[in-house]
Amino acid sequence: MKKEFERFDMTLPPVRTKWYLMPLMLMLSLPDVIKHRNILHREGTKDLKAPFVLLCNHNAFMDFKVATKAIFPMRANYVVAIDGFIGREKLLRNVGGICKRKFTSDPTLVRHLTRTIKNGDIAVIYPEARYSLCGTTAILPDSLGKLCKLLRVPVVVLICHGHHINSPYWNLHDRGVKPTEAEYKLLFTKEELAETSVDEVNRKIVEAFQYDDYAWQMEKGIKVTYKKRAEGLHKVLYQCASCKAEHKMTTKGKILSCGACGKEWEMTELGQLRALDGKTEFSHIPDWYEWERANVRREVEEGTYSSGELPVRVDTLPNAEKFIHLGEGTMVHNMNGFTVRGTDTEGDSFEMIKNVPSLYSCHIEYDYLGKYGDCVDLNTLKDTWYIYPDPERCDFSVTKMALATEELYAAHRRKRQNGPLQSNPGL
Repeated sequence: MKKEFERFDMTLPPVRTKWYLMPLMLMLSLPDVIKHRNILHREGTKDLKAPFVLLCNHNAFMDFKVATKAIFPMRANYVVAIDGFIGREKLLRNVGGICKRKFTSDPTLVRHLTRTIKNGDIAVIYPEARYSLCGTTAILPDSLGKLCKLLRVPVVVLICHGHHINSPYWNLHDRGVKPTEAEYKLLFTKEELAETSVDEVNRKIVEAFQYDDYAWQMEKGIKVTYKKRAEGLHKVLYQCASCKAEHKMTTKGKILSCGACGKEWEMTELGQLRALDGKTEFSHIPDWYEWERANVRREVEEGTYSSGELPVRVDTLPNAEKFIHLGEGTMVHNMNGFTVRGTDTEGDSFEMIKNVPSLYSCHIEYDYLGKYGDCVDLNTLKDTWYIYPDPERCDFSVTKMALATEELYAAHRRKRQNGPLQSNPGL
């Protein structure tokens, strides 16, 4: 590809949060925190001082606001995906943002986090790297324990509950859920971290990150009366649990239905599913999602997984100014990983190949910005492509591609290690 763009400068060192912006950040965060009556449970963090690493789960934008409440008045640097910088790079840098392209191995980021710790500040990381699709733990990178050991400071976790129920990734409408909760817990002191192996650090982080927002909702008895509470859920539950058909699920109001067999389920006020006729295959939404994962895993094990060749639109985000239409092309996701090829607006060819070992998970969007529909976000260290399959010309599910990316990587790991490996260490 001949076309070249000005690239985001990833090498600029992190900016210590401007002192005058810190109270402003708190003021902008508190209204929502108060509105949802957030309860913050502290364990071992009462007298904790920076520097330390803060690992947070990720379900909604509210996560950032609760984190601001938890650590105020300490300074922090936050790892933020490049799309968060669009049109506001200077502001994001001044409040401590560190830019990252999702699901890439970036040694520059490690240097920036090391600088944050040397500055005496908090390194805030959202290791799931995307919003959870159904309110449960997303996959965590194996490198997390090694990074914590490298930084040699206390490790703290912030696990929020209720944010997915209030504003799920597949329908961002604020449902007014209250109270929400968060656990702000010291996981390792500096001394404990030094004495713990990388594998054990990873194990304890995974253990601390176990959460299930729908189970939490049922336990707390929190009702969601929003009349359109199921709309968008078919993006996650793309395969019918009754007839097994894919890409035929739809939602309207509180009803999830299959266009192939006609079966319908109601999403109750307590976040459960109830078949309107016959057997309720899965009342718990995450169970349906994990059933889909198991079906994808079977395709991977049989060597038959493939999205087919999908016609796509490709937009690029080389810097933080705006998305640029790169061109039209095709995307294939199969046993070899992702292959995207096409022709740009000047007639030159472009290509991105992400093979299985290079990608342990991927980022997807549902109806991104309300423009071109669902997309897959693939990254190199210098570029970010938002790839939109054409819904008028093909059947597809970006959720299935995300699940397949994780299962393909897990199968690769099992083969390489010649032994059993949990397919998703974040579950």
